[in-house]
Amino acid sequence: MASKSKVPGAPSPSKREVEPDLHQQSHETQRYGEIVKLPNGLSEKVCKQSVALLNQCLADTITLRDMYKKHHWQVVGPTFNQLHLMYDQHYEGQVLLVDIVAERIQLLGGIALAMAADIAETTKIARPPRGREPAAVQLRRLAQAHEQIIIAAREAADQVDKSGDPGSNDVFVSNVLRTNELQVWFLTEHLVAASPVVA
Repeated sequence: MASKSKVPGAPSPSKREVEPDLHQQSHETQRYGEIVKLPNGLSEKVCKQSVALLNQCLADTITLRDMYKKHHWQVVGPTFNQLHLMYDQHYEGQVLLVDIVAERIQLLGGIALAMAADIAETTKIARPPRGREPAAVQLRRLAQAHEQIIIAAREAADQVDKSGDPGSNDVFVSNVLRTNELQVWFLTEHLVAASPVVA
């Protein structure tokens, strides 16, 4: 068996070089609400306005995403399988939106909301009860949340367009608005008069 040869002149590694340092501390390097100016052709004022609108959208989208998972776990009734699967598909669509919106915030030099407590403080979507609700109530609650996001996305798209931020406008229109419009259509089709989904 060949012995490991030491490279001539190379220092031998010390224990400190290979041990993880789990005692590091620091202050915040960027406070929430502050903008780090990046070379993106947009003023700090425009970036700050867009980031605020995007963070509100992010908080509402994360809340809707989590409502989908709650209802996915708790749904019961004759349409269990259809709703169980649809809720999970819509959840995955909202997961993608969360990432798109958060990345837009970061590339504008902002800080994206991330922690559950911050989301709960910021979202405008009403908190559902912890317990199980009938499928029809789940659908109604989800549809109302979608409509809130749709209305806010249209308003935000107009604002960022007027301020000269077409990239954020595209996120609001192409991603947020279109995804939510499609999902709310799928939801409400389960609530037509002929549907077995009733409270």
